[in-house]
Amino acid sequence: MNVVKLSEVKLSDLQRVGGKSASLGEMIQNMSKLGVNIPDGFAITVDAYWAFIKHNHLEERIKSSLAGLQHDDLISLNKTGLEIRQMIRNGKWPLAIEEEIKREYSRLSAIYKQEFTDVAVRSSATAEDLPDASFAGQQETYLNVRGPEQLLISVRDCFASLFTDRAISYRDNFGFDHFNIGLSVCVQKMVRSDLASSGVAFSIDTESGFKDVVLINASYGLGESVVQGSVSPDECLIFKPTLEEGHEAIIEKKLGRKHSKMIYSTEPGKLVKTVQVGKEQQNQFCISDEQLLQLAKWVCMIEIYYSKLKGHWCPVDTEWALDGLTGELFVVQARPETIHSRVKSDTLVEYKIDKAAEPTVRLSGIAVGDKVGQGKIQKMYSLDGRDGSFDGSKFKEGDILVTEMTDPDWEPVMKKASAIVTNKGGRTCHAAIVAREMGIAAIVGTENGTELLNNGEEMTVSCAEGDVGKIYEGLVSFRIEETNLDQLPETKTPIMLNVASPDLAFKFSRIPNAGVGLAREEFIINNYIKAHPLALLNHRQLDDNELTASILDLTRGYADEETFFVKRLSYGIAKIASAFYPKQVIVRLSDFKSNEYANLLGGKYYEPEEENPMIGWRGASRYYSEAYEYAFGMECKAIKRVREKMGLKNVTIMIPFCRTVEELQKVYKVMKTYGLERGKDGLTVFLMAELPSNIWMAEEFAEHIDGFSIGSNDLTQLTLGLDRDSSLVAHIYNERNPAVKRSINALIVAAKKTGTKVGICGQGPSDYPDFAQFLVEAGIDTISVTPDSMLKTIKAISSIEHQLEDKASLNIN
Repeated sequence: MNVVKLSEVKLSDLQRVGGKSASLGEMIQNMSKLGVNIPDGFAITVDAYWAFIKHNHLEERIKSSLAGLQHDDLISLNKTGLEIRQMIRNGKWPLAIEEEIKREYSRLSAIYKQEFTDVAVRSSATAEDLPDASFAGQQETYLNVRGPEQLLISVRDCFASLFTDRAISYRDNFGFDHFNIGLSVCVQKMVRSDLASSGVAFSIDTESGFKDVVLINASYGLGESVVQGSVSPDECLIFKPTLEEGHEAIIEKKLGRKHSKMIYSTEPGKLVKTVQVGKEQQNQFCISDEQLLQLAKWVCMIEIYYSKLKGHWCPVDTEWALDGLTGELFVVQARPETIHSRVKSDTLVEYKIDKAAEPTVRLSGIAVGDKVGQGKIQKMYSLDGRDGSFDGSKFKEGDILVTEMTDPDWEPVMKKASAIVTNKGGRTCHAAIVAREMGIAAIVGTENGTELLNNGEEMTVSCAEGDVGKIYEGLVSFRIEETNLDQLPETKTPIMLNVASPDLAFKFSRIPNAGVGLAREEFIINNYIKAHPLALLNHRQLDDNELTASILDLTRGYADEETFFVKRLSYGIAKIASAFYPKQVIVRLSDFKSNEYANLLGGKYYEPEEENPMIGWRGASRYYSEAYEYAFGMECKAIKRVREKMGLKNVTIMIPFCRTVEELQKVYKVMKTYGLERGKDGLTVFLMAELPSNIWMAEEFAEHIDGFSIGSNDLTQLTLGLDRDSSLVAHIYNERNPAVKRSINALIVAAKKTGTKVGICGQGPSDYPDFAQFLVEAGIDTISVTPDSMLKTIKAISSIEHQLEDKASLNIN
């Protein structure tokens, strides 16, 4: 059979209809009845492809062309590919197959009550989406194809695209025989996303491999813009566990730069065209929260189905489209994800940049993967150099490729690169997908990389520092650390993590841990919000046009400034909370000093000049003050949103720098005003024990809290009466000082007496084994350290616990 309905094929038919059609057929048969919308269509089988090749006597001619190919020569590759494609395009259809295709197209058009319905014509190779290689994107797709004659031309062009330069190079690279791979063509009813939006969705975080989120990229118009990387799309994360419970589980939304879109063309000879998007639309998210949640549910359903079918966890990569005529959402493709599903989960590989040299950041963008690459910059604007730029055939092994964007034709060059930098694109664009598959660092969406980087410069491309990729000047030293997680010892004392950056939370969650002992709101406000909360609310009254312009740019995509603050803060907290869910995540409420607040956008208008901000207007004293209460209220709203709307009830809050029990009661009163109440819906509250008053009034504080967390930095400062920011007295600073240790011991004794939990968050336990031993002997409940200290702390605590056990055993005997 040469043509078959999609509803009649399934995954077991891959060798007959290719990966794309087989997957669509499987979904139509099994996911449609669960409510997943999938457009109808038909597949032109591999048999039709081979019949076409045989009918036109092409096999020997193609083999002869390939025999003369010089594999590492781009000019030879280009000449050979063009020659073979032209042979196929000049071929004639066997009459029986031509009639069969026309009949099936007529049937599909009738279903949609059109004479000639619009269809997508997609290549579907038999080697597509194998467990060890993804052939997706190697062949062509044609959109808005109408009428039987245009359909036949497009199908023939798909046949020819089996021998694009990139497809030939890719098969050579992976060792596939060109004649062991056939081509089917999927003909699928178009979704009018040219009038709405479309994109891709993964059932896994594409950078860290974190399993519990759905990553959605979205842009206006037809989906090729996102896949090609011609736009930087909106990016959203949805947390699977709380989505399943019915919560609004969107834990992150980032507004993209959607400056253009692909739409239907009415020009003769053109199927689609690219047009500019208006500023107002650019500044809006192109898909609603309700649609995001619906799509995420479908992606989870598809992942569950594929996993059951294959007998193991199988994350999926899907393409989706929103119909602008009907408002309906559709999944138009799905395939197994082939990168992170193959990664060993028992080994932690970390790239660490040497910051001691204080490297200079030239440029930043969206990080792809977590590796580091180095080399000389080589800018390219085209593969053949026809525009006067560098000729791709001269690209050297180990160069850093810098370009506007890439498409599959660039793959022969990309595989030589030590790193890739593009002006455009998001995490799911072509450059990002290929970089992950090839295991090299890539930074996409830099906007002006081709302007700020110069040919021949030696640079370091780092994707090892979170979602933001950095391009450092020069060859910055770095190291690779590999840890077998299965060989780490266990500890009786729970070891928690201090996590500042939400962008690194998914990565850090792979390190063995007992949750998060300290998540600082200051980092999130500094990096996610960037403006003083009161300046956000009142900037229009300040007569500062520059400040207003900056804040309006920051708040693009949000209803108003307060919504921006609450949602952005909630996203930052939620990303950390979801990474460690359902373990406890202790979020410390904001603890900026006045000089630090002044450095935020607009902060100078609201902050006093204090001679010693370290012991001034900070922590609890801000929260209930008339001047700052509403700003603190927005923090409470963000926490409430995380716990109630997103369903992340593993979030505990911690109050910092609280001098008296009376202050604590005032803070509780303000919290309640804005929807947070200790004990309600399981909310627990910790106190940062960092003041001598917290130590000596511990029993009184304990009546009103659920736990203490020792802040050894400030406790050392205030116990010894020194400013830890002053270099003149830095030599005195020592958290192992007997006075500090006595204070800590006194707090632990009081906590045990009152049945209150007590932990510590600081570097001391990981830097000083004797300090760690003191804490364990004193009976500390938890120890929380930074991620870079976690592995050595686990080993140190385990060793100390064994020593204490041995000592106890000797004493008994």
